[in-house]
Formats: sequence, C-alpha cells, structure tokens
Amino acid sequence: MGQGEGCNPAVLLAETANRKELAVDRAAKKEAVDSLNGLFQATSVAVVAHYSGLTVAQMQKLRSQMKQAGASVKVSKNRLAKIALEGTDVVAIGSLLKGPTVIATSDDPVAAPKIAVEFAKTNEKFVILGGSMGKTVLNVDGVKALASLPSLDELRGKLVGLLVAPATKIAQLSTAPAAKVARVVQAYASKSEAA
Repeated sequence: MGQGEGCNPAVLLAETANRKELAVDRAAKKEAVDSLNGLFQATSVAVVAHYSGLTVAQMQKLRSQMKQAGASVKVSKNRLAKIALEGTDVVAIGSLLKGPTVIATSDDPVAAPKIAVEFAKTNEKFVILGGSMGKTVLNVDGVKALASLPSLDELRGKLVGLLVAPATKIAQLSTAPAAKVARVVQAYASKSEAA
C-alpha cells in the first residue's frame, strides 16, 4: 500500500464514525421493534390505513382523537413493523403494510376502528386498508362493522341499566299496593267528612 488511503487518519476517523452511526442506528431500530412488539402484544385490535397527503395538523387531530378514545396511532417503517408483528396475535396485518401506512391500536376492540372510520369520513386521504381483531383478519367492511358496535363503556352502561331496571320496577310494585290502600282510606275519610 502506498502512502495515502490505508494510513490516512481522516479516512480512519470517517470509517470509525460510520461504524458508530450504524451501531446507533441498529440500536434505535431494535428499540423501535421492541416497542412496537410490546404494543402489538398488548392490543386487542389493530387498524391499518394509508395516510399519504394528510397534513401535520390532520395527523395531530387523528392522534388526539385516538388518545381521547384510549387508542394510539403509530407510524413506522413497514419493514420494522413486520418484524415487530412476529409472534403476536395481530401478525396478519403484515400483508397490509405497503406504502405510507399508519397503525391504530386499542385495548377496546371498538375504539380504534370507530375513530379511524369517523376520521376517514372527513379526510379522503386517510384510506382504511383493513385490520385485525386478535387473530381474526378484518377487511375494510369488517373494520367498518366493528366501528358500528357500541364501545365497552356504552355496553357497560346498557348492562347496568338492564340490571337496575328490574330492581326499580320491583320497588315501584312493592310500594304501589300501599299507595292504593292509602288512597282508598283517604277517599273513605273524605266521604265521611262530607256526609
């Protein structure tokens, strides 16, 4: 080797810096994959959509609406997301990850689909591709059907209403005979006073 490239300190320094950047980049990718995998392990439903053309303000609005509903939105490189999906129940959404995609997840099986469908109605650039509820793969119609169901909180409210209604009726019926007797006695008392 001649004088120059093999022993040049500037070249060696640049190569060392590149190796460090690659190591940091790999570590960041591994951390992103681990984070996504944890999210996919914990979720009961995932919705995949294209978001190309949405403004930053629209994406912030989507994130805000999802957060209020107890859901979350993740934008990730598709290759990393596919790696993170391995070993999870929602692994089936991997085939949908093509192009600029966003993944909405929630513990409530209705929250993420409901917000995604509502958001798609007002933003034509947000296109739902499909999703997964547990191991069940959902097409676009499946996501829309899931979105039309009442949320867990609404179902709980209806259930409490159903449980409370019979008790209320029983209480009304048990007090009704006493009220009738009191009215009859009052009517006889009024008659005898009038006479």
